[in-house]
Amino acid sequence: MKKNDWSRREFLRMSAVAAGGSLAAKTIVPLPRDLIRAPEAVPASDRVRFGMIGVGMQGSWLLGTSIKLPGVECAAACDLYDGRHTLAREIVRADLPVTRRYQTLLDDKEIDCIVAAVPDHWHKQVVVDAVTAGKDIYCEKPMSHSAADGVAMVDAAKKTGRIVQIGSQRVSSQICAKAKELISQGMLGELTLVEGWLGRNDPTGAWQYPPPPDLSPRNLDWDTWQGTVPKRAFDPYVFARWRCWKEYGTGVGGDLLVHLISGMMFMLGINEPPQQAFSVGGIRRWKDGRNVPDVHAVVYYYGELPVYMRLNLGTEMPEAYRIQGSKGVLEVTGSSLSFAPQTGKDAYPSYYAGSFPRAMREAYAAKWHQENDPQPGQEPMPETISFRGPDYDDVRPHLWTFFEAVRSRKPVVEDAVFGHHAALACHMANESYFRKSAVSWDEASKTIKS
Repeated sequence: MKKNDWSRREFLRMSAVAAGGSLAAKTIVPLPRDLIRAPEAVPASDRVRFGMIGVGMQGSWLLGTSIKLPGVECAAACDLYDGRHTLAREIVRADLPVTRRYQTLLDDKEIDCIVAAVPDHWHKQVVVDAVTAGKDIYCEKPMSHSAADGVAMVDAAKKTGRIVQIGSQRVSSQICAKAKELISQGMLGELTLVEGWLGRNDPTGAWQYPPPPDLSPRNLDWDTWQGTVPKRAFDPYVFARWRCWKEYGTGVGGDLLVHLISGMMFMLGINEPPQQAFSVGGIRRWKDGRNVPDVHAVVYYYGELPVYMRLNLGTEMPEAYRIQGSKGVLEVTGSSLSFAPQTGKDAYPSYYAGSFPRAMREAYAAKWHQENDPQPGQEPMPETISFRGPDYDDVRPHLWTFFEAVRSRKPVVEDAVFGHHAALACHMANESYFRKSAVSWDEASKTIKS
């Protein structure tokens, strides 16, 4: 388990905190078991049957997690690599229907919805085809491979009215939910700056995945996998490490930055793209033929709020936020939240008075102390508010939210619009990096402009 991977942690919650209260450390306790219904509480008529598209690293995890949720059943699985047909059957059951054609799942009237974990360059087509076929869909992050793809996906979701949930799980994190509550109560005062960061320092973290030893054009539909990207000869390393190339993936922007952006949007109540982005970075360590940066730092404007995000595949740093305001600093990690209050007032007479003549300086200091010194025994004792808890898994509740929405038809937080806005921040970061200039989002033309 990676220390900076929030998604592999046990789902938990935190006890409530009185608005504006000054509290000692609070312990995070597990969620009540009845928040996710027991299997016997779900009647057979209320079961959700899903089709799994993509059974790779992320897809196999989503598949294994989904089938353990009450009232959720996998009806079939699709992958272009036959070895993952075997894997899907190992996870679900030996007679699970499997196919290379995802359209087979969309045509199946017994399948209620789709869970998709495919390379970024396939997201748009799979989502548009699914909602057009009348299927709700959970699609892995980032929602889109390009800004234009995202626009098309939002249009398709709105036109069909189907449920689309994007798989950036921070919006289902109880840590982020508590931070959202505190911020909405005004605990931070006026927001001044938001920072976020995440770093890794190992080959697997930098996507140097080992290809399946048996991979070949005989057991992989390589041409279909490439989609509309200019064709290249079969390469097992491109198949396994597609995140390293912008033709198929979106670099650290779409793989990691999108988590930071989605969590920030959720905590701050933002559902819009940044107005402007400027990024720097480079391929600093992993010089393995990739064409996307392994170090990427971005400065945004969300309205007038400056936001600074940084990603690094050459130095490990736990995923974290530092949300700064006029009343203090809120630090958020995968399993903790800490608020350090600040008064925003002078603690001592201004050192600028040192430029006054002595008599004037002494008179100023005396008056300052008279007006500002607390009465004896009434000195303020500001306390840091902190919440800590064990590791948790925010993928399980995120998937549960989706399947419950399929049942109830209630909207989800991370819908196509939210997912599009989060992905746009990543696309703008990449566009700024490759163009070597600041970029902005033009809503009228729905394009990224220099």
